Amino acid sequence: MNDEQLLRYSRHILLPELGIEGQEKLLASRVLVIGAGGLGSPVALYLASAGIGHLVICDDEAVDLTNLQRQIVHRTASIGRKKVESARDTLGAINPQVTVEAVAERLDEGRLAALAAGVDVIVDGSDNFATRHAANRVCVRLGKPLVSGAAVRFDGQVAVFDLRVPGSPCYACLFPEQGEEEEMRCAVMGVFAPLTGIVGSLQAAEVLKVLTGAGETLNGRLLLLDALAMELRTIRLARDPACTVCGPAGASRA
Repeated sequence: MNDEQLLRYSRHILLPELGIEGQEKLLASRVLVIGAGGLGSPVALYLASAGIGHLVICDDEAVDLTNLQRQIVHRTASIGRKKVESARDTLGAINPQVTVEAVAERLDEGRLAALAAGVDVIVDGSDNFATRHAANRVCVRLGKPLVSGAAVRFDGQVAVFDLRVPGSPCYACLFPEQGEEEEMRCAVMGVFAPLTGIVGSLQAAEVLKVLTGAGETLNGRLLLLDALAMELRTIRLARDPACTVCGPAGASRA
């Protein structure tokens, strides 16, 4: 690190759990963020501020006036622009040392796999089960850690799925692909603006811990937040031996 970096990241370096070695790991890391919306905004802001060396941000949508209530990486002047381009400009203003790769695409599984192969951690800030399951399949296949988050109304959840740790579950162990989960989108259900900030910040914290080895991640646990009552609870997750993604049946199809 040069003198400017030592000063910029000095408050991280002062933490014994991180120090210079941990910060250097962050500077050398590459992270894929799926979505530049309510969750992707705080995730990207904190990862860029923390000095992640290379961020890949994927989103095919444009900034809309209704986004600005919670998608804090965007500005009023960005309305009509691609979200990834708006995010890249904001992040560059915060930390010009971070490389931000803007991918203005709706990713199919093949494209997602190609991008995921070149990063260390994948962050899922999407708003639909199809993308979440595609990201999970890719992470299981490539052995990449997945940091998952969701927020709707006043309810949020965060989990880490890291199959590099023996016995860990994947996203499909919790939400089977053949299940009948109800899609709950902000455009229909509404969302409490600070909730996305809380959940996205928690996701960013988990990414930094995964990359540096600091503390204990949420791998194998699901953190649930009720922002209306401001209550947190954590549920232990078990690997499903019959899982069609990370179980024997999934492995045979890989």
